[in-house]
Amino acid sequence: MILVTGAKGQLGGEVCSRLKQTNKAVLGIDKDDLDLTDAKAVAAFFAAHADIDAVIHCAAYTAVDKAEDDPALCFAVNRDATETLARRCGDTIKLLYVSTDYVFGTDDDRYHETTDEKHPLSVYGASKSEGEDAVRKHCSRHFIVRTSWVFGNKDTNFIATMLRLSETHDTLSVVADQVGSPTDARDLAALLCEMIGTDAFGVYHATNEGVCSWYELACEVFRLAGKNVRVLPVTTAQYGAKAKRPLNSRLSKRSLDDAGFQRLRPWREAVAEYVRSLTERTQ
Repeated sequence: MILVTGAKGQLGGEVCSRLKQTNKAVLGIDKDDLDLTDAKAVAAFFAAHADIDAVIHCAAYTAVDKAEDDPALCFAVNRDATETLARRCGDTIKLLYVSTDYVFGTDDDRYHETTDEKHPLSVYGASKSEGEDAVRKHCSRHFIVRTSWVFGNKDTNFIATMLRLSETHDTLSVVADQVGSPTDARDLAALLCEMIGTDAFGVYHATNEGVCSWYELACEVFRLAGKNVRVLPVTTAQYGAKAKRPLNSRLSKRSLDDAGFQRLRPWREAVAEYVRSLTERTQ
């Protein structure tokens, strides 16, 4: 049995769907089903589900700016709950922890390797970094998969937000000095489901191929959707978000190559398919 946390979220929902499509026994839970910050409740849950032999941990606190004002909750979810799961998995249950580009914080243009030193800039980034550390310490059969800029079946992702704003704005300002890779939740889910079926434990980076800025992504989304929106490039400093973001979110896929996993398709292809699906949904 594979346990999927965050099953109602953007990525967790796709993971559950993918596992079911491949006829895997899956148990999807969300915060309404189990409070992962309650260690006693987690222990009782695992005692009641002794057939769990793998966990794909998608649940996370992802409100990056809000986390600056509520670090206790962010760390409780991203670090402490992850440690509880890792301890429960120990040496017997596989644990796949979905992490983030926010564990890095450089402003150069190199691709981060999985072995690079971490320098999180925000509460959210620090909480995910310490979640990684807990997984390494307490679960020997672990996968840590860092990803970035995920979009999928929820209306809160960047692409859906841009299209929604295009209905009421003819000009938008979008950050142009943060560079990373958009990642289709469906593509990532397929990789995670493949990975959990192996013993190729370790740290990985997984995004759709290629990089762009948020500004370039917005321009491409509006082009694909046929929207006449003027996009103004601004710097991170000019935009003025509460939490600091990494300017360089380029992630090397060398670890995927070395383990024999296939890289995800180019981001432009994935974005085009997603925009098409959103357009069809609103027609």
